Order: sequence, then C-alpha cells, then structure tokens
Amino acid sequence: FLYILLSSLATGTIITMTSYHWLMAWVGLEMNTLAIIPIISTMHNPRATEAATKYFLTQASASAMILFSSTINAWQTGTWDITNLSSEPAHILLTIALAMKLGLVPMHFWLPEVLQGSTMTTALIISTWQKLAPMALIYLNINNLSTAVLILLGLLSSIIGGWGGLNQTQTRKIMAFSSIAHLGWMITVSSIMTNIMIMNLMIYLIMTTALFYSLILSKSKTIQDTTTAWTLSPTLTTMMMILLLSLGGLPPLTGFMPKWLILEELVIQNLVPTATTLAVSTLLSLFFYLRLTYTTTLTLSPNTIQTKFKWRFKLKSTTFFMMPLSTISILLLPLTPLMLL
Repeated sequence: FLYILLSSLATGTIITMTSYHWLMAWVGLEMNTLAIIPIISTMHNPRATEAATKYFLTQASASAMILFSSTINAWQTGTWDITNLSSEPAHILLTIALAMKLGLVPMHFWLPEVLQGSTMTTALIISTWQKLAPMALIYLNINNLSTAVLILLGLLSSIIGGWGGLNQTQTRKIMAFSSIAHLGWMITVSSIMTNIMIMNLMIYLIMTTALFYSLILSKSKTIQDTTTAWTLSPTLTTMMMILLLSLGGLPPLTGFMPKWLILEELVIQNLVPTATTLAVSTLLSLFFYLRLTYTTTLTLSPNTIQTKFKWRFKLKSTTFFMMPLSTISILLLPLTPLMLL
C-alpha cells in the first residue's frame, strides 16, 4: 500500500513538471496531495490526523486557486498554455497559490505544524519532494510573475524562517523554519536568475535529506535527544555538526555556494539593501543551527552510566544514501566554477 502511495506521489509531481496544459498541472498537484494524506496520517494519533487535515485544507485551497487562475486566463486569452499566463488577476492568484503550496511567508503557518504532526520520514518527503512541483510551476511562469512581489515574499520568508526557529526545541519544527528560510532565498533570486534558483534547490534538497537521515538514524526528535546521540555513533554526531554548519551557509562548506552566488547576483542588479537584509537574516538561521551543533557535539550533558551505552541492535534503516549525500553536502564548494559554466 505504501509503495502504491509513494509511486502516486512521484507520478503526481512528474505529471505537473512535464505538463504543458494547466489542467494537467492541476491534476498532478491533486494526485500529489491525495497520495501524501494517508502517509501523514499513518501514525493513527490525533497529532497526525490534525497534521493531515491541515495539509489537505491548505493544499486543496492552493490547488483550487491555481485552477481558478488558469480558468480566468483561459477565459480572457483563450489558451490553457502554462507559459502563456497574461492576465493580471491570474498572476496574483497564481503567486498566492504557489506561496501557499511552498509554505512561503505569510502563508507558512501550516508547515511547522504539519511537520511536527508527522513522522521524520514523512517530514523529509514534505520538506523536499513536495517542493518540486510548485518550484517547476514558478520556473515555467517566471516571466509572467511580479519580480517585486517575489523578492518581497523571499525577504519575508528568510527573516521569519530565521526568527521562528529561534524559540523551537523540536528538531522537525526547526527543519520546517529552516525550509521556509531556504525557500526565501530561492524565491528572491528566481526572477533574476533561474539557473541559480535551480542550483540552490538541488543543494537544499541534498543537504536537507542528509540532515534528516542523520536525525532519523539517531532518533533525535527534540534538541534534548541530540545530547545523547554521541552514544549511538560519534562519527554520526560529527557529521551532523558539519551538515548543520553547511545548512547555515558557512564557508568552506557546500551551503555557502548558493548564498554567495545569490548575494553576488543581487549586488550586480543593484539590489544592495535586499542582499544586506538576506545576509542579516542568515544570522538568525545560523543561531539555531549552531545551537543544535552545540548540543550535539560540543557539550557533554551530565550522564548516568546507563545512557553511555545505547543498545546497538542491527540498524534497520539503511545508511547507503547517507554517504553520498553527506559528502556532496560538505565538499561541493570547490566545484562552483563547473556549475556556473
């Protein structure tokens, strides 16, 4: 049953990304939403049911707005072509709908709640795979959407994403706010240079997946859980520290590359205040990443003899993907010139 749901999830995204007709894009988004609802509510507890309901309501509203915007466009222009969205009301509706789909500020309130109510693996799917279809629609429509609105949404997302995460103790909520902040960077640069947006999205997906894998393996659901992660595997905790610093965007790690290129591009376009605001908002995100690294690797909390020896049964979850993802998340910065060609 799970495989059927996951294949429907993948098919929905692929239909949206490859469609040329608004109706097919909408069908793909609906398939995607309906496939992930049972995956979120597999835990059969009230939190999971609540998360699934919130997710369904926001995504269904956003899909309906996308359908509404494309219908208005078809009514005024007589075409259902995705790249030919020339009606002004359709632009506004599409921008709001895609911001809801991605969880951009001010339509971000559902994301931390949904991630907190679902399992770690489901949270990983929502914060990585579920971003692909809306991002593809933004990429296809970037010539029609308002640059000023996108930059404003991006700035607000990067600030609120950093600010909201400061007070969190749950790792899933921290990852949700981290996702909002990263998407803010992508949306800011999307209308200026789409190549950098796609590269940033790829790097974000790789880094987030690697960190979620670490959290799943060490079963760290709260910041408190990360303090005893070293008993499971000291190597894993060291890796988590470096991954967190990479997500924070510190050189010489991979996470620095998209931030550097985006800031450079914004300065070239004379958007110096925007670049400054983005750079300052990164400090907020960096604070909660550093707090996680501090509890994971830099402190040794008072422990009893028992906690020093976690029962090491044979690992049920595979660490195969962890190796390439972590390597890419840490060592990709020297390859920047190759990616820019």
